[in-house]
Amino acid sequence: MLRWLTAGESHGPQLTVVIEGLPAGLELSTEDLRRDLARRQGGHGRGGRQQIETDRARIVAGVRGGYTLGSPVALVLENRDHANWTAEMTADKEGFAPKPVTRVRPGHADLAGALKYNHSDVRNVLERSSARETAARVAVGGVARKLLSGFGVSVFSFTQSVGTIDVGYDAFDPATVDLQEIESSPVRCPDPVAAQRMVAEIDAAGDRGDTLGGTFRVIATGLPVGLGSYVHWDRKLDARLAMAILSINAVKGMEFGAGFEGASRPGSAFHDEIDFSEGRFRHASNRAGGLTGGVTNGEPIDLRVAIKPISTMKKPLRSVDLKTGERVDAHYERSDVCVVPAAGVIGEAMVALVLADAFVEKFGGDSVGEMERNWRSYLESIQR
Repeated sequence: MLRWLTAGESHGPQLTVVIEGLPAGLELSTEDLRRDLARRQGGHGRGGRQQIETDRARIVAGVRGGYTLGSPVALVLENRDHANWTAEMTADKEGFAPKPVTRVRPGHADLAGALKYNHSDVRNVLERSSARETAARVAVGGVARKLLSGFGVSVFSFTQSVGTIDVGYDAFDPATVDLQEIESSPVRCPDPVAAQRMVAEIDAAGDRGDTLGGTFRVIATGLPVGLGSYVHWDRKLDARLAMAILSINAVKGMEFGAGFEGASRPGSAFHDEIDFSEGRFRHASNRAGGLTGGVTNGEPIDLRVAIKPISTMKKPLRSVDLKTGERVDAHYERSDVCVVPAAGVIGEAMVALVLADAFVEKFGGDSVGEMERNWRSYLESIQR
């Protein structure tokens, strides 16, 4: 239903993203995208690149007079740092002056990418495999978020753990968590005591020349029953969400609801009992994370994501030179110490994109007005 594609390299002139399948009549402006792009650049532990870039998305196609046309929407994010890399990153033969990178980094796509595409210069890999590409995802995720907001759906995230500091699955009720408190935290954690400990852990890792990973939660509220499908494997919404989340750089695992911890419980202590009140079916808990059989069940989607430590370190690990085969220190390029707080914002974007796709699939129409009529009709049909 919704299709989107990003293009661009980390130090190239720009990132470009095209999204197709949006209905006509969605009010949209660059201001709708600015906040999430700024949030992606924040968080304690980010590196020097964030002081260079001030991400703004320009709408260059598909919107006229503040409203979508029904045609593909194109966004452009300029890379300000490209001015320092023009000789290395020009598309032309004339003026091209590369400084080949041959020392591959453990944990990065360097080695596998260079061997797969027969590159002798690892920059051909690292420029695209860089998490800089996620800025384009956050921009297009803002478009999806704007569509969802018209149907009462909101998506937010928070940091659950950094390194060994973990606030735990049951520490917060997603329905009552303070969003302002999350965004005012340097690590986007709603527990101020745990947040201070996370900051100290990040600083200690930075002093050692090391990096840290952790986990974040993404919550989506306001969803109706019935998005997704149990009929085919590739239409199950939890599978689609898992694919989207696992495509984010450095993500190594995810779970819905009680997830892995819940796997150790008996069924009587895991499954969410069902009730009926005030004209709707409800669940007494949400250990399933808002999805049963690949379909939304009316409760918030609740998923947790594990981010590995960043693979580029000031104190590099030992590796091999791609050209000579000699043992060397891994390549170092300006890097973050911890990206967990920012990764939560990227997770929000990916969840919003999958949910927007599910909404278009379920309530599809050529215009926002048609989608809204289909949505209202469906909600009336499932009321008791």
